[in-house]
Amino acid sequence: MVTFISQCEKNALKKTRRVLDAFANRIGDNTWQTIITQEGLEAVQKLLRRTASKSTAVSCHWIRTRARSEFIWVVGNKDKFNSEGYVAVNYSETKKFIGENENMNKEILANTQGQRLDQHMFAVATVAKEIIGKLVPDDEVLANDVFIAGCWHDMGKLDNNFQSWLYKKLDKKEDTLDDGVHIDKGAFSWEKYPRHNEFSLLLYHLFSKDLRDRCQHAVFWHHAKPIRKKEIKSLIDILDKLGTLKDDYSIVIESIKSILASIESMHSEYYDIDLSLSLNISKFDDIEEKIDKVCVPKYKEYSARNDLKSYNRNIKENAKNNLVRSVIISADRLISALSCEALQEHINEKTVSNLIDTVLHKESSLALEIQQCLDGFETKYPDSNRNFEQSKAANFLSDEEVEVGVLKGPAGCGKTKIALEWALKTGVKKIYWVCPRVQICEGLFKDLTADEYLPNTSIEIVTGEIKQTYNGGKVGETKEGKEFSADIVLTTIDQIVNTITTHTSVTTLIDFMSSHVVFDEYHEYINMPAFNLLFAEIVEAKKLQQNDNVLPNTLLVSATPNPIFVTDFLQLNETDNMVGIESFNKSDYKISFVEYDERKEDEANPLFTQQSKNSFVISNTAITAQKSFIDNQMSENSILLHSKYTKKDKMELFDKAFDSFKQNGNKAYDILRSGPIVQASLNISCDVMVSEMTHAENFLQRLGRLDRFGENNSVNNYTIAITSHIIRGKQQGSSAKFLAKLFSLQSTKAWYKFLGNTLSDGAIKISDIYKIYDDFYRDENSKKMVEEDLLGALRHSVAVIEAKVLDPLSFPKKKIENSTIKIKKNSLRGDSRFVQMARCHIDTRDTLEFENSYMYDEALNLDGMTYDTNSIQGYGDSNKNLLSFMAKKHHNIKETKKAYKDSQLLSDARDPITPVYLSYIPEDLKKVESKPHTDAIYYAVGNKQVIGAISLQQLQTKGDNDEN
Repeated sequence: MVTFISQCEKNALKKTRRVLDAFANRIGDNTWQTIITQEGLEAVQKLLRRTASKSTAVSCHWIRTRARSEFIWVVGNKDKFNSEGYVAVNYSETKKFIGENENMNKEILANTQGQRLDQHMFAVATVAKEIIGKLVPDDEVLANDVFIAGCWHDMGKLDNNFQSWLYKKLDKKEDTLDDGVHIDKGAFSWEKYPRHNEFSLLLYHLFSKDLRDRCQHAVFWHHAKPIRKKEIKSLIDILDKLGTLKDDYSIVIESIKSILASIESMHSEYYDIDLSLSLNISKFDDIEEKIDKVCVPKYKEYSARNDLKSYNRNIKENAKNNLVRSVIISADRLISALSCEALQEHINEKTVSNLIDTVLHKESSLALEIQQCLDGFETKYPDSNRNFEQSKAANFLSDEEVEVGVLKGPAGCGKTKIALEWALKTGVKKIYWVCPRVQICEGLFKDLTADEYLPNTSIEIVTGEIKQTYNGGKVGETKEGKEFSADIVLTTIDQIVNTITTHTSVTTLIDFMSSHVVFDEYHEYINMPAFNLLFAEIVEAKKLQQNDNVLPNTLLVSATPNPIFVTDFLQLNETDNMVGIESFNKSDYKISFVEYDERKEDEANPLFTQQSKNSFVISNTAITAQKSFIDNQMSENSILLHSKYTKKDKMELFDKAFDSFKQNGNKAYDILRSGPIVQASLNISCDVMVSEMTHAENFLQRLGRLDRFGENNSVNNYTIAITSHIIRGKQQGSSAKFLAKLFSLQSTKAWYKFLGNTLSDGAIKISDIYKIYDDFYRDENSKKMVEEDLLGALRHSVAVIEAKVLDPLSFPKKKIENSTIKIKKNSLRGDSRFVQMARCHIDTRDTLEFENSYMYDEALNLDGMTYDTNSIQGYGDSNKNLLSFMAKKHHNIKETKKAYKDSQLLSDARDPITPVYLSYIPEDLKKVESKPHTDAIYYAVGNKQVIGAISLQQLQTKGDNDEN
C-alpha cells in the first residue's frame, strides 16, 4: 500500500491529479492511497516524470505497518518536502539559503535561465564526466577530478549578494553564456568583490575533504580573469573582499551541505551508485590560518630545466589541466543554454548524458571519400611499389600499439597520401591538419582539393588571415561562428594553441580532441619560443587518449623528425611509434660548401651570384633575399618570396611561384630568390639550389625542393654558402648571430662538422643523405650540441610563456564600431603592430624614386601589414626609433590630435585603421618641412615585381644585418 502526496502548483496540479486519479483513491485534496504492484508503481512514476515541470512536486510513501512508512521517491521539486518526504511547515519567508531539512521561499539559482544551482552543478558535472570519459578512456582519476570540479565550480553563486543581483536580472534574459553570469556593477562588482568562481575556489578549499589541485585549477579558471586595479593572488585576497562572510558563515555552511546532499541524491538516483562529497567544516576564526599563504592556481606552471625529460612533469600537468578546464567550460555552456524546465526534464528522465551527442562527432562520409581517393591511385598506378610502400607505412602507423604515430617521410614520398590512408585505417570521422605556417596550409588546400585527392569533401582553411571552405567544388568565405566545422580542417598551430591559452576558443579543444589530428612539418616548432612547450602539451593530451583497445588518432609528419625532440622531449618511443619510408627519388646529388665573406655582396658571394635557369636561392633572412633580387632584377627573370608583403601581394606572388615551379608548371620564371619561408611550404622543384648554411632540419627541407620529383638525369647541385665565422664556431657576423638568436647555431655547427667528416666528393642519392641525417642523431657529440640549442630554446620558451601567455582575461564589453581584426596585446609569434609606409620604386640600390602614395588605403582597410615592435622602435637605439619620429610629426602631417605618449600610438596600431607610420610620402614631409628619417622603412617596388618592406639604411649597408 502506498500514499502519494502532491505539492504541485499551477498547471502541474491538474496534470498530476489526472495521473494519480487513474491509479489511486483520492483521500484528500492533495493525498492519494492505493494497493499497487511494483510495476504499477514504476508506471506511475514514469507518467509523472513525463508531465513534470518546475511546478511539479509529488512524494510517494510505502506504508509498511500501522506505525511505520518508508519514503520511496519524489518526482519534481524535492524542496517542497523534507528529507523524509513530508511537507515542511517551519521555514522563514525571508531566508535565501537552503538549510538542511528546510525550504526557502526562493530557490538558489545558477543563471538567468532560472536553473536551480544544485541541478545545474550536477548536470555540468555529469556531462563533463561523460565527455572526458569519451575523450580519455579508462582514466578514472581524471574523470573523478572532472566530476568533483563540476560539483563545486559554481558553489560561490550561493552568496547572498550574488543571488540578490541575479534575481533582478532574471526578467532581462541577458545573453551571458560566453563568459558566464557575473556581477558587473555596484558595490559587489568584480572590481571590489570576488567573482563567483573565485568564491567557489575559496569554498572548495575551506570545506572539501578531498582537495585536488586539478579541481582547484578548473574551479578557478572556468571563467576568464577580470582586469583589476589590485589583482587577486591568494585565497586571503578573496576572503578580504568578502566583507559579510562572517555574518553569513553558518548559512553558507548549511547551504553547501544541502546543495551537496541534493547532488548526492541526484547522483544516486541517476547512476544507482552512492556518492559521498565529504565536507571538512572549520570554524570561521580558523579560516585565515587554514588558507594563509595559499595562492590561487597558476594558469600555466613551467620552470626552466637543465635536461629535456624534466619538462615532462609540467607538460603532463598542464595538458590535464587544459582538458579538465575545457570539458567543464563546454559542459557549463551546454547546460546553461537549457531552460530550467528542459534541465529538470533531462534530470528526471535521466537523459543528461545524452547532451554530449551535440559536442562529439557523428558519422561522416570522409572515410568513403578517402577510400575513393586511394582506389583512384591504385587504378592509375596498378601494382605500384610506391603504393605498396605507402600502404605499408600506413599499416604500421595504424597499429593499436602505436601511441602517437611519427611518419618520417622524405621529400616527394607522398606523406599526404600516407596520412589519409592512416586516417582511413583508424576510423576517421574528421581531421584537423595542423601546420606551422599559413603557406603550408595553402599548399595543402591546393593539394587536397585537387581531383586526384578529395574533390567531393568539405575542406576548410582556418588561419588568422584566411577563413575559407571548399564545398561542392567551390571555395567560399567561411561564415562567422562556423569555423572548424568541415570534414578536414587545415589550420595553423596558433589556432590550436589558442584553445589552451585563451578563454574564447577553449571549447574548440573538445572538437579537436575527438578528431584525427595530423601535425604536418612539426619539426618547425622545435626552436619556436613557447610553441615547443605548448605543442608538447597538445601532443600529451592526445597521448592520454590511447590505450590497448584504441587505435591511434594522432600523427606527426616530417621528413626530418629530430629524434631527440621526439624521444627525449615528447617521450615517444622511436621503435614503437616512428616509421620511415624510403625516398622514391633515384636522382644524384652533389653537395658543395662555399665559404664567403658576408660583407661582400657581389659575384663572390654565392647568395648574390647570377643563377642559371630553374634555380632556387634560399637565404636565412628576408633582407638578403631582397638585396640579391634587386642586384639581379635587370639580368634575371626571377621572382622574390618572403614574409614582408601585404596580404594581397603575398598571395599573388605565392600563386605565381607555385604555378611556375610546380610539377609541369608554366615556367614563367627562371629563378626563385627566397627567405626561409619557402623551405617547407610549396610543392615546387628546381634543378639547381643555393642555400645559406643552416641546421640539419632546414638543410634537408630545402634540399627537398631540389629535383623534388626525381626527373633529372644529370647531377643536382646543392651549394651551401657558409661564413668563416660559422666554420670556426664563432658567434660573429650577421649569419651566425641570426642562427644564435634562433637557438640553432650549435646545431648548425654540429651538422656542418658531421657532413664534413661524412660526405664524399662524388654524387650521392637522396636516400644516402637521409641515412647521414640518421647517423648524425646517433653521434653523441652531435647530439650534445643539438640538445644544447634545444635546452636554450626551452628555457627561452619558459620566459616567453611567463611574459606572454597571460592568464585568460575578461575584458569589459564594448560596442563594436567596425569589423576590423585587431592584433592581440600578447602574441606568441612576436609583438607586432599594423604599419603604414610610403611606396618607393627601386631600379638599383642607389637609384630610388619616392612615390606620393602609401602602401595601402587606410579608409578601405583591406590590405594592411604588421611589423615587429622592436624594429619599429629601433631595437632600443633612439636614433633609429621610427615611433618617436612619428610622434613628433604625425599630428601636424595628418592634422590629428597629438598622442600624449609614444606608447599610445603603439597601442592604437593594434587596429589597421590607426597604423604606425614607418615612412611618409614627400608631400606629407613637405607639410612639416622635414626630411625622411635615415632609417625609414619603405614599401619598395622593383622593375618586375613588389620587393616589399625594406629599410633604406639596410639596403645600402653591406652585410651584418641582424633583422630577418
